[in-house]
Parts: sequence; structure tokens; C-alpha cells
Amino acid sequence: MWLIEDTRQQAGKHELKHAQWDEHGDHLLRCALPFGDYAAVPPVSVDTKASMLEIAQNIGGSKAEHERFRRELIRAKEAGCHLYVLVENDEGIEDLEGVRRWVNPRLIDSPKAITGERLCIAMNTMQERYGVTFLFCAPERAAAWIHYLLERGI
Repeated sequence: MWLIEDTRQQAGKHELKHAQWDEHGDHLLRCALPFGDYAAVPPVSVDTKASMLEIAQNIGGSKAEHERFRRELIRAKEAGCHLYVLVENDEGIEDLEGVRRWVNPRLIDSPKAITGERLCIAMNTMQERYGVTFLFCAPERAAAWIHYLLERGI
């Protein structure tokens, strides 16, 4: 289990709790909480991407970028949190089949850039391995999607 400890908790004063959680295999993340000292990781989180190019870079860019993104998916899965990646786009892409047909404009200057076909395969693999869900919408629909996903809580 992942626990969140508020950064206002004084360092060194809660080592007994930390040791007990560690013995149980729990993980502790320190960050500012709006209220309280401890919280559980939420069951749902939404990561937004501003465009198809952004998600293409996250998945098919440099090895370091791909690994950073993959580690984020792994952390969400380990925390028991369902991560949604909401890709905003003006290209009318609504699903993975749309990704498959997508033509990466970077292919003109960089023939090694990821294709829509490869991006679709990678997204499918990530959904199967890490339990992430990729969703797509027009930018003007993003706020409604985020609200819906977080309110639903699954």
C-alpha cells in the first residue's frame, strides 16, 4: 500500500510509524496535503497529454523519456491506482484505432519517429501490462472527462 504523509509532519518524529509501515511492505510518499497528516493514494488518477505528439514523445521518444513514462505507469499500478491517460487532440482521434491511423508529422523530418501503428501497439501493451487506460478527446471536452473519471472513482 502507498501512503501519503503531509510535508508539514516533522522529519524524524514519526520513525516508529515509518518502520512499522516498512515492515508491512507499505510505501511512503511525502507531499503537501490540503488537510490531515496522512492519506491513501486515490483509487483513480488522470494524466493529461496536450496532443498526440506529446504522448508519441512519451512512448516513442528517447529511451529516457520512455522509461520515465513507464515508471509512472508502474508506480500507479503498484499503488493500486487506476491511471487514465487522457490525450487531448484536435485531430478527431477517439480511440486506439484512430491512433493506428494517425500520421506523425515528425516522420517528415525524422524517419525514425514513431508511427501511429507502433504507437497503437505500444499503448495496447501498456494497457495490458500496467492496467493504464488511454482515452482521447477534443481539448474542449477534457475538463468534463476528468470530472467524470474522478467522480466515478474506478
